[in-house]
Amino acid sequence: MAKKLLMIVAVAGLMSFIWLNAVNSADETQKPNNLQVQIDAVKAAIPKFAVPMREVGDRFQNMYFAAQGGNWGLAAYMSKYMNSAMNPAKLTKPAEYPAWAGFYNNTFAKVNEAITAQDFKSFEKTYSDAINRCNACHGVMGYGFIKVIKQNTASDLGVEYNLKSKATDVPK
Repeated sequence: MAKKLLMIVAVAGLMSFIWLNAVNSADETQKPNNLQVQIDAVKAAIPKFAVPMREVGDRFQNMYFAAQGGNWGLAAYMSKYMNSAMNPAKLTKPAEYPAWAGFYNNTFAKVNEAITAQDFKSFEKTYSDAINRCNACHGVMGYGFIKVIKQNTASDLGVEYNLKSKATDVPK
């Protein structure tokens, strides 16, 4: 029994030695300690455009119900973090990110102005205009099959949208 156990340990040790030598002799560019390989691996793991855009969509929908309920702080918060959600695209989709930045800084600025003014009538108009611009952009970028609509209910039902607050209540 002891000889059998010794033989198993010896074979396992020999196989481990062979495997380690094979791994260590791999091409230098494929080793995980190569900085560019590591950077590329991290970049590949970061969401591109679709995953953050999903968060944008949910926050955009929630924003409407917050503004409608007079929760202007929540509407401002949703807008702020809707924009921040797209930050990974600066790295992963540098050619497409300027389209988002232009939309948020120009077209969507009117929605943010209505939130800051706490003016629901203006908000509703600029929000609807933003939906139309979203759909136009989707079409131009080849995603015409993605059509944004205003939902009948918020995306996140676990939030109090009727809590009265001010747009300035959002911490910087």
